[in-house]
Amino acid sequence: MGLKFRDIVSAHEIKLKDLKGKTVALDAANIIYQFLASIRQMDGTPLMDHDGNITSHFSGILYRTSSLVDNGIKPVYVFDGKAHELKKDTQDERRQIRTDAEKKWKNALEEGRIDDARKFAVRSSRMSTGIIEGSKALLELMGIPYIQAKSEGEAQASYMVSKGDAWCVASQDYDCTLFGAPRMVKNLASRNAKYKLEMIHLNEVLEENGLTREQLIDVAILVGTDFNEGIKGIGAKKGRNLIKKHGDVYKALKHLKIEMDVDPQEIRDIFLDHDFVDDYKIKWVKADREGVIDFLCEKHDFSVDRVDGALEKLKKLNLEQKSLEQWFNPLKKDLPKK
Repeated sequence: MGLKFRDIVSAHEIKLKDLKGKTVALDAANIIYQFLASIRQMDGTPLMDHDGNITSHFSGILYRTSSLVDNGIKPVYVFDGKAHELKKDTQDERRQIRTDAEKKWKNALEEGRIDDARKFAVRSSRMSTGIIEGSKALLELMGIPYIQAKSEGEAQASYMVSKGDAWCVASQDYDCTLFGAPRMVKNLASRNAKYKLEMIHLNEVLEENGLTREQLIDVAILVGTDFNEGIKGIGAKKGRNLIKKHGDVYKALKHLKIEMDVDPQEIRDIFLDHDFVDDYKIKWVKADREGVIDFLCEKHDFSVDRVDGALEKLKKLNLEQKSLEQWFNPLKKDLPKK
């Protein structure tokens, strides 16, 4: 799912080291969904504790986040708030896709088709309230900051990048370009080597396609977004050409002799005039080792040694913060102890 823009978006392959020292705003729902989809057993069964609670997302948050910190990256997660009412159809469609995939997964397991089972299992991943709240609890214990958006998490993350409070958004969805993210990176949550890190620059996308951001949004409206069904037969390239030729979505629709069920301006406003949280604070603190051990090892059957290994990596971020603090307060280390 998501905005189908690959045909008109150029991405540059980068290395993890290129993000060293950068604050990255992670689209939490998007990233955690990737953890739920990819961190599974061979037959597609998600990781679970002794009580049958899914723990794939905890594994991803702990080990992938600590790996990012180990590489000098400063992560901050951004969670979705209340979804816009126009997103209901998309949510219903995704829910049906997951339900159908779950049935196919179980059938494949019964028939011994393990490869098919895993494929369908990935599509059946669900993001429950418990998974979201558990993720936030673990992040707090790890000392990793998160922001609760009013509505779309990727919109909030894009806003933070545009303000300079983060360097890029990490997400798989091209919607970030519509929300105005100057930079976004794809595949940051993936542990699979075949998925290369890709950096997308909004200015390059606009220049290469000869569009303004407003026109890019109009292209998306024709193609289809999370908030509206696109026009049948119109992909990214055809949509771009229509907008370039006619100037905006209204003139393009008039040319096509098509009326939409929703006023395009309402969709434009979602991307151009989103409701943001302004009073957020981004602060990394020392991980609560005992809290993390209790949460993951005592309650969810994680290995103490592996968890300790991940927590050791998180110390690099705390050391870096201390160094920055000393830089801005050079005399602090010379002050007498009370």
